Amino acid sequence: MQTYDVIVIGAGVIGASVAYHLARLGAKRVLVLDRTQIGAGTTSQSSGILRTHYSVRENVAMAQDSWKVFTDFSNYLGDEDAASGLVKCGYLIAAPDGPKLKPLAAALDGQRQQGIEVRLLDRQQAETLLPIADLHDAALIGYEPEAGFADAYLVATSFARAARRGGVRIIEGVEVQQLLIEQGQVIGVATDQGRFLAGTVISTQNIWATQIEQWTGITTPVVSERHTVLALEGPQPYTFAMPVFKDLGSEGMLYFRSYGGTQMLVSEGTAGEVLAGPDNEQGDVSLDTVASVGAQAAERFPSFETAGLASSWTGVYDVTPDWNPVLGRLPGISGLVVGYGFSGHGFKLSPAVGRVLAQEALGITPDISLAPYALERFAAGRPLIGQYGVGAVS
Repeated sequence: MQTYDVIVIGAGVIGASVAYHLARLGAKRVLVLDRTQIGAGTTSQSSGILRTHYSVRENVAMAQDSWKVFTDFSNYLGDEDAASGLVKCGYLIAAPDGPKLKPLAAALDGQRQQGIEVRLLDRQQAETLLPIADLHDAALIGYEPEAGFADAYLVATSFARAARRGGVRIIEGVEVQQLLIEQGQVIGVATDQGRFLAGTVISTQNIWATQIEQWTGITTPVVSERHTVLALEGPQPYTFAMPVFKDLGSEGMLYFRSYGGTQMLVSEGTAGEVLAGPDNEQGDVSLDTVASVGAQAAERFPSFETAGLASSWTGVYDVTPDWNPVLGRLPGISGLVVGYGFSGHGFKLSPAVGRVLAQEALGITPDISLAPYALERFAAGRPLIGQYGVGAVS
């Protein structure tokens, strides 16, 4: 048995960020355990979009804080070789007349109140930024210039490398099988390679957070949802200079971004396929899904009516009832800190979440309050409800 001060379960982008921030905050004996490899789970399936646009204000603060890290990533990590793959192209979001109009106006106003640069554009201005789009039905268009997309795998591995430089031990290919608890106090974990002891354990298990309920008996309201992502090859380029686009007027609340050259990455921003249990293996992409998403894309990007399917894949979200994460300590167990249920937001928020979970674990008051994200919010009737309906925009 080996003894540590803190054990982190999971080396996805959240776990890697936690590990780095533990070292940055002075923790000396930190161990990270991952069932496969750093960033090889749901992190590697991320679309990578970065924005501060949320209708839940707590998320705006997290995203704003994280964006500052992404824009100065190598300096923040103290590693000139660290890379995030950031493409700062901006984020365009539009809604037609109808039920999404007021929520969009309120969210844009909330961003401005929190000091974020947001511009209201007319159709001509928006189509200048995204000339391959047809925005004829847009009643309200918001533009966030400080936004874009990046590479979640690069970010995770960069965080992990910086954590190791700070003294963190990361072991890949180790499956945690049990949380060890004595008299309500965490004392470590049991794995398929033996026991590792620590008085503090941080779970960043993503879709495998269901194990927390098995280990502790504490209800863990998270399910796995599979989502399909398509790369469409069109006749016109969707350049890296063109903004990410969120279409609140489409049936699937589609989001789009450049995928290089004439390729467009597109996926739905609504609820996905609920899985029976945690499973991030690639699922089938049906022709019906390709046809439906492709038709919606062509309504907004007319030239893509003749687009071909360049590639497709599936990603899995760890979804809570309100589509927002559970962060912090759980009632009745000392020494356990959790971060799960990111519902598609994890990569966007990973720098800030990693820091505040590390602060909480080390007994430092988090500089962004975790109270709104507490598990108890569900029983107390205080969910963090997004204003756009069920889906990953929140």
